[in-house]
Amino acid sequence: MKDNFSVQAKGYSIYRPHYPPDMINHILSFINNKGKALDVATGNGQVAAALAPFFTTVYGIDISATQLDNAVQRENIIYKEAKAEETGFNTNEFDLITVAQAIHWFDFDAFYKEVYRILKPSGIIAVMGYGLFRTDVNTDKIINRFYNTIIGEYWDAERKYVEEEYKTIPFPFDEIYTDKSFTNAVLWTFEQLVGYLETWSAVQHYIRQKGSNPLNLIKDDLKESWKKSDKQVTFPLFLRMGRLEKR
Repeated sequence: MKDNFSVQAKGYSIYRPHYPPDMINHILSFINNKGKALDVATGNGQVAAALAPFFTTVYGIDISATQLDNAVQRENIIYKEAKAEETGFNTNEFDLITVAQAIHWFDFDAFYKEVYRILKPSGIIAVMGYGLFRTDVNTDKIINRFYNTIIGEYWDAERKYVEEEYKTIPFPFDEIYTDKSFTNAVLWTFEQLVGYLETWSAVQHYIRQKGSNPLNLIKDDLKESWKKSDKQVTFPLFLRMGRLEKR
């Protein structure tokens, strides 16, 4: 798994979008026992924190110690540095395993083998993520040009799975289908908008390779457009859930 987010861990903890209660509650509606949950590649711990009120114990693992240093703290959340493919947990330990906006970085075969080992037979795996946000028409044009043209070549190949809303990832489970759709809508200041854009891995790749921040190429136009907008930002969310296949 690539570590693309240690450098911007603080910004990640501040600006990354959250998953709304209705989405978390939908996942929980399929869980009968709420003893232990595991959030894999937990990052800033936002999903771990959302699960904490419902489970006896929640574990969050990440390969980035810097991310974990900035993670949300709760009495019943235990964080540890570990790979998704080698968690170090006991067999049949978890009632729920979640992965938020991270599974595209994993070695699928190794990770799913680990899921089959540590998830209880009655447990659920939930994989969630979010796509490119939408704002107003003029701002969207600027963001789309930035995303596709200015930093387009700096995205990792794995980004395609996000653009395809995880519909094309391997998912060797007895899938739980749902007709529900979810979004996350927020009001952002210009500083929050730019702060979020700076967490993008492609932006950081561009900075490392070219020695300049690509946001400077759109900042003036973006600021002018944002002044005229309603400051509304909407993230499309996606979710796949499954149980262990009967073998």
